[in-house]
Amino acid sequence: MKQNHLLSISDLSGEEILSLIDTAVELKKTIWTEILKNKSLAILFEKQSARTRVSFDLAMNQLGGHAIYLSQAEVGLGTRESVPDVARVLGHYVDAIAARTYSHRTIEILADYAGVPVINALSDYEHPCQALADLQTIYEKKGTLRGITLAYIGDGNNIANSLAMASALTGMNFRVASPEGYNLSKNVKNQVDNYTPSSGAIITLTTSPEEAVTGADVVYTDVWASMGQEDEAEERRKIFAGYQVNGKLMALAKEDAIFMHDLPAHRGEEVTDEVIESTQSVVFDQAENRLHAQKALLVKLLGNN
Repeated sequence: MKQNHLLSISDLSGEEILSLIDTAVELKKTIWTEILKNKSLAILFEKQSARTRVSFDLAMNQLGGHAIYLSQAEVGLGTRESVPDVARVLGHYVDAIAARTYSHRTIEILADYAGVPVINALSDYEHPCQALADLQTIYEKKGTLRGITLAYIGDGNNIANSLAMASALTGMNFRVASPEGYNLSKNVKNQVDNYTPSSGAIITLTTSPEEAVTGADVVYTDVWASMGQEDEAEERRKIFAGYQVNGKLMALAKEDAIFMHDLPAHRGEEVTDEVIESTQSVVFDQAENRLHAQKALLVKLLGNN
């Protein structure tokens, strides 16, 4: 892992991702350990979240450590106090920082100044913790990642970026269908193209949801307007109207395909109740795996320190 931080899923090699998944699966059986006894984690949030806060807090607790939640109202990250100063103060108090921010640059600055491991718990560019939980879920349901085809339908956002990189690193095929102008950025596509020769993954960008889903093992979607894009929500509903995952679209995937969503879901927009409540849906197993994947990550970052 690069510099003992997780700012991007690409800070991990394909082998490290698979190793973390193995550790997560084992920790899922154990639940309570003392691996991180006397270790502390600051959970620093500019953006609200249910799953991220609860899973990190419980992860530290179940590993024998301690978590401290800090909201933007309490810290004033970048307003009341500069990001470098917050980083240095927290670095003198805690053993690691998990930060959920609007700007990816904020995560990078925290890592530059903290002097302790920094985990990207979500930024506008990536969501590596979600990707780890997603890949763990696929591995548990399909028994492998290599050769599996994941079809992502919707906005080429932070979730799509991390999934594309994770897929390219581990040999999982990744198809993303987005409206023109909303697919993966050129920078992300160039990055994943650097990984595919060694992993064998096939990365496909298309504007057709049907093309992406046909024959897929996994169908994944996310909200059309992410947090911070509320002023674009109405316009995006019109642009993404043909990108809803419904029963008709799911029928094009393999018969045993699973449906995934990182939640919260806007039912009736990017996905219908027919799909998210179906037997193919694994969204709540996926949500649970945030806890286990993050426990594995915390053990990797802090277990030998």
